[in-house]
Formats: sequence, C-alpha cells, structure tokens
Amino acid sequence: MRKILSAVLAVTATAGLVACGSPDASGQTLRVGTLADAPPSIYLENGQFTGYDNELLRDIAKREGLQVEFVGTEFSGLLAKVAGGQLDIGSSTISATSARKKNVAFTNGYDTSYTTIVSKKGAALPGPESVAGKRLGVVQGSVQDEFAGKLAGAQVVRFPDYNAGFAQLKTGALDGWVVPKDIGQKYFDQNPAVPLEFGYTVADRDTPSAYAVAKSNPELLKKLNDGLAKAIADGTAARLHAQFFKQAPIAKELEPGGPGLPVTNA
Repeated sequence: MRKILSAVLAVTATAGLVACGSPDASGQTLRVGTLADAPPSIYLENGQFTGYDNELLRDIAKREGLQVEFVGTEFSGLLAKVAGGQLDIGSSTISATSARKKNVAFTNGYDTSYTTIVSKKGAALPGPESVAGKRLGVVQGSVQDEFAGKLAGAQVVRFPDYNAGFAQLKTGALDGWVVPKDIGQKYFDQNPAVPLEFGYTVADRDTPSAYAVAKSNPELLKKLNDGLAKAIADGTAARLHAQFFKQAPIAKELEPGGPGLPVTNA
C-alpha cells in the first residue's frame, strides 16, 4: 500500500512540475514582478498591488483565461528575472527601449509618459545646462537613470525605489529627483507641505510603457497583446487610465477603438 501511495504522489508531483513549465497549463498562476511605490501606475494599497498598469494587466489576464500573482521587486533586477524565468511578466511602467529589447520581449504599449526633474521650489533646473554639478536621484536601471546619465556634469545618485529618492530630496541631500512626470505629480499631491516644482521635462513617446516577457515565451506575448487590443477597443484601457490619472489625458492611440501603440521587438 505504501509503495502504491508513493507512486501516486510521485506522479502527482511530476504533473505539477509539468504544469508550472507551460504558460498554457490549466490553472497556472503567472508571477508578475512590480513595484510598490510608483503611484498612480504601480503601487501597494491595503496589501494589494494596484495602479493603472496592474489593474489593466488583471483585465487582460481575465480576458485571456490567465491567472496572475503580483510580486514586489526592485526595478534594477526586474528584467533579468523576467529573462531568466523567475518572473513571467514585468509590470512597472517599463519603457520599451532598444537596449532592453536585447534581453526581453515587450507587448505593445499601454501608455506614454514624460521624464521630468522634480526639485525644491527655487532650484531652477529648467534645462539640461542647469544640472551641471547637481546631485540627481534616479531609480537604478530605469529610463530615468539612462536619461540622467546623459546630462553633462550631473552627479547621478541611484536608489532601489522611488520612496528612497524622494526622502533624500525632502532632506536636501538631492538637488533633483528624476522620475516619470505622473509619479512626480502624485508626490506633489501627497506632500502639499513640501515646496516642489517641475524642472526639465522631455516626452518619452517613442518608447511607450509595455509589459515585459521572456523572449522564449512568444505564446504568452501573443495572449497579452490580444487582451490589450480588446481592452483598448472596448474602452477599458481609457476608463482605467481616467480612474488613476485624474488630470492627464490618454494618448489618442489608446482611446476606444484606437490603433494602439505597436512595439517591434528585436
């Protein structure tokens, strides 16, 4: 009897391993890497990961019969974990840049954004020439990290997350904090007692935010793109954008019935 029971358990365990290795396995839960401190796009509220990016992904997953589990992670290691299979999807306002396409595949875009420098009022950082010798905080490995690194004379200080950088800005340890503008606006709204202003700002339209998946998983990429197209077509993407971004309009390509923001992978 023990031998029979052992054999049954062994078969069950093997079946479980096979299911975990296939993106189409019935009942499989996909692990989604995300941040906890970048509202309104991605953040933690009442113990649940939410924000525009994550709620849109939940909708896409439901349409495609997929289940998702959100896992908090630091941005600097997120794409490596997706490429290596520790995570199935990256959801963290990830700009689909050419450099990143060498390591992971991206879905079509679901948002456009701006990169801006937030500073204390009166700091006067209106353009690239104004940051020479200034300490600029960035989230390590982000597009803003790359952006700040190209500013002549800037002293780039890297942090694991947005909250850490903002804390240093408040104390005066940083001259500027380089972030997506929508995230900067959220910190403005949440900290009315802190005198802040926007400085140098550039558009990121050519590299829209997209979900990242492993290059070895084209079937999952196809499913996510299919669900995203449906969410754009019926207005769900626009509704969620309006829910989380109270003031910023959605890109015309993402309005109901719009063509979307296509991303070509390397």
